[in-house]
Amino acid sequence: MSHDKVVLPAEVRTDFGKGAARTARREFKIPAVIYGHGAEPLHILLPAQETTLAVRTSNALLTIDVEGQTHLALVKDIQRHALRQTVDHLDLLTVKKGEKVAVDVAVHIEGEIAPGAILEVDHYTVSLEADATNLPEQVTVNVDGREVGNHVLASDLVLPAGAALLIEADTVIATVDEPKVQDLGSEDEEAAAPAAEGAKPAAAASAE
Repeated sequence: MSHDKVVLPAEVRTDFGKGAARTARREFKIPAVIYGHGAEPLHILLPAQETTLAVRTSNALLTIDVEGQTHLALVKDIQRHALRQTVDHLDLLTVKKGEKVAVDVAVHIEGEIAPGAILEVDHYTVSLEADATNLPEQVTVNVDGREVGNHVLASDLVLPAGAALLIEADTVIATVDEPKVQDLGSEDEEAAAPAAEGAKPAAAASAE
């Protein structure tokens, strides 16, 4: 699924420094910088509410109107307030329609593995190259019926049209394994047995 295009009005930022940034945030504006394609970085201020909504999903694609000039940009980094988790600053990469960009996307696992087995996930995200204007929010893999010892590989992932993996095809994404809880349970029982046996004389002594 691709991201919906979001249009945000912006103004050129002329004041810099922590004080200016705090003032901007009090006025419900988010400082940001647009860079890429060999152009000079463009420092802007974006409307806080609309921008926060627009960047809720990973790899959000934004259309930004900077005083009449349109920029198509991909969110590359979000700096958030440590406590409030509000958006404090954005790094935006200029992109063009048809251009390929590298992004990290979430792995979505579907289906149920064999009964009694567990799925150990090694990679919750993968790197891939895709069209900047048609970036997926996730890639999927079906693990239905897979049994203990089976490996889910990067090559098993279902990629959107035009996308390509930036990791080796034989990279292990997840492994179907035996539940570790059973092993721990047997160890606990063995450890508890001597303790219980050792407690009997003490209990008998107290009874006497």
